[in-house]
Amino acid sequence: MYKVVVIGAGISGLSAGIYAARSGFDVTILEQHNIPGGLSTSWSRKGYYFEGGMHWLTGSSPKMPLNRIWHETGALQDNNPIELRDPIYNLIDENGKILSLYRDISQMQKALIEYAPEDKHMIKKMCRAVKDFTNFHLPVLDVRGCKCKTPAPINPMEFIKMVPAILRVPYLMNVSYAEYLAKFKNKNLRHLLSSVIGYRYNALSFIYTLGSFACGDCGYPDGGSIRMANNMLETYKALGGKIEFRTKAENVKVEDYEVRGVVTNKGEFEADAVIVTQDARAAVDCLFDTMIDEPWVNTMRHEAVTEQNMFIGLGVKADLSRLPYCCVFPLEKPFEYAGCKWTELRIYNYAAYKEHSPEGGTTLTCLLIGDCYYFWKAAKADGTYKEKKKELGELFVKELSQFIPEVASAFEVIDVATPCTYERYTGSYEGSWMSVWEKGGKQRNYPQTLDSIWGVYFAGQRIQMPGGLPIAVYTGRLAVQHLCRDTGIEFV
Repeated sequence: MYKVVVIGAGISGLSAGIYAARSGFDVTILEQHNIPGGLSTSWSRKGYYFEGGMHWLTGSSPKMPLNRIWHETGALQDNNPIELRDPIYNLIDENGKILSLYRDISQMQKALIEYAPEDKHMIKKMCRAVKDFTNFHLPVLDVRGCKCKTPAPINPMEFIKMVPAILRVPYLMNVSYAEYLAKFKNKNLRHLLSSVIGYRYNALSFIYTLGSFACGDCGYPDGGSIRMANNMLETYKALGGKIEFRTKAENVKVEDYEVRGVVTNKGEFEADAVIVTQDARAAVDCLFDTMIDEPWVNTMRHEAVTEQNMFIGLGVKADLSRLPYCCVFPLEKPFEYAGCKWTELRIYNYAAYKEHSPEGGTTLTCLLIGDCYYFWKAAKADGTYKEKKKELGELFVKELSQFIPEVASAFEVIDVATPCTYERYTGSYEGSWMSVWEKGGKQRNYPQTLDSIWGVYFAGQRIQMPGGLPIAVYTGRLAVQHLCRDTGIEFV
């Protein structure tokens, strides 16, 4: 049997491990942390559970091709049914009035026009674009030359239905998210719409995301990211796969241009092939003795723009069920920290999820998305890291308490994670979890193999833009198909 070592037990590594084990390989996953999931993770503090990895899942709908992969890998099972949260986002304005963003396009259009009649033309224009993107999704394809026991079906109608959206792509990808939203006159409507994705993306990413919600996708699996990762881990183990936790890969051992194994903090693991699911941008520079000098790797080195965030979790000893699940609070004065500023706060409210907090309590979380890695890296270097995390937390509590008074009067625990936190636990490049697809930028999809070393395969969110969970699980599957093709083994 071919010995395969998978570096990383994130969603991509678990996907690769499952498909490799199913296809008959002798597989060992090496994970530096003590839990699976990688960047898709959650944790508890004093009885409060913070969902730090997933707020919706692309491919959760049975209508989506990607749903097949989530079920094949065991990520979605009977123990984590899908919840279609609706409305998606809810802005609470200065008068206490709620403006909601709905999944149903007609309902969304009606609600937005009623609130901002001055933007009727742009709202209708946006909703037409969103409707076109309800048929636009990631197709599941097989690697050419790979013999598959159950090939991914190719349905020409699937691609024909995408044509209306494809015709909109050139315009939307050359307009920034900010430029697109600037066309709306109502400031609160702009605040609501600007909460959908990170501010540095193009308008295509925004419309695509709303289209995914509108088509009935992007649900939330019960139990969140940890349950999904544990489901995948149990599926992998049931197939005979092995996993070594607290085992950090330090070097991919190469002799005569072929893989021989992986050197770790716990010794060497022999391997005929290695699937690297650690962030590829970091891995190409830290896992090999000789610098990888190939065109696609150099392109990634120069063009990868990372999406980073500061995560804040709050445990509040109060029942906040009066507030909707996702609240958007517009700010009169921008909230600024770490070289970034935000004109609204997007708060996830888990009051309805009793398992997320002690009785009578509520868990709140917030992602402050922005380019802040080097601020925190410098704080690490000069010894002010903990002090600045504390300062950020205190400023945030003060800001949020203007809208939710209980945050100041009854909060019991606060936890702040920075890009350095994600870097420490996952080895992610600049602590990022996606690549930013900017205005006018190319959507880079990188090869998953090297010409200079036989037996090395890459998978993970950095391999295809913009990244995230769907790309992670999909590229794990593709990496094993490349391996099967190269070894003449049937992909199962």
